[in-house]
Amino acid sequence: MRKVSSCLVAAIIITGFICLSGCSETPKGEKPGPDKVIKMLQEGNDRFFSGKSTHPNMDKNRLIQAGKENQADYAYATVITCSDSRVPVETIFDAGVMDIFVIRVAGNVCDTDEVGSIEYGLAHVKTPVMVVLGHTQCGAVTAVTHAVQGNGHPLERNIPPLVDNIEPAVHRAIEIYPHAQGDDIIPLAIEENVWIGIRDLFMKSPATRDLVKNGKVKVVGAIYDVGTGKINWLQQAKVVNILHEVEANPNRAIEAMAPHENEAAEPSKPKLKTKEITHG
Repeated sequence: MRKVSSCLVAAIIITGFICLSGCSETPKGEKPGPDKVIKMLQEGNDRFFSGKSTHPNMDKNRLIQAGKENQADYAYATVITCSDSRVPVETIFDAGVMDIFVIRVAGNVCDTDEVGSIEYGLAHVKTPVMVVLGHTQCGAVTAVTHAVQGNGHPLERNIPPLVDNIEPAVHRAIEIYPHAQGDDIIPLAIEENVWIGIRDLFMKSPATRDLVKNGKVKVVGAIYDVGTGKINWLQQAKVVNILHEVEANPNRAIEAMAPHENEAAEPSKPKLKTKEITHG
């Protein structure tokens, strides 16, 4: 009798584990706070780095949820990173469908289009964390570094205005580390490029600054090592310092919201209502 009972208990436990790991839907509800989300991201990368990924929210039921429900009820982080194929965002955080709102652009720069996408992730998808994620061996930072050093090569016409945001990072790295020469500047510029990205985000986005100041969002910087899979999380105190510097800068953007269109002036152009974009 005892043997039968033990087998029954074991069967129930195994069945429950299988259901939890492969069959269950992630319930929607109140999202964790910024500190908890940062810990989730760090733990997810630790699992990936150590070869213990659990691949959550990747089953058929999650796809069914994605087809029926609002990502704003689930996504917990906005991440801007490079377009580099060696940086698969959801994979390196051991995350799944509807977990991370991702913006990708060469050099993980924060220009107008990227900042607008970030504002959407924070204000409409309502993620409590924003990560500016650089990576080692970044081709964009490498190209700009070589150009600044006088060793550049011809680029297609649309690339220079894409990567010009990286130039201040390279010059800053050269200024801070005067003894670094040649390609030794590149990893230093990669980190400075993350800080410049955060500064550009704060300069262009009053909405982001307000969310951070009100404690609803934390912005963090990080660098992913493409050769090991490990993420190096940068000092949070420096993000706070950058925000304070931007708040004192008279050139920062002030108005958080876009002006309303003049419907009388453009009667043929339909007006996009806020409620129409909350499910994107």
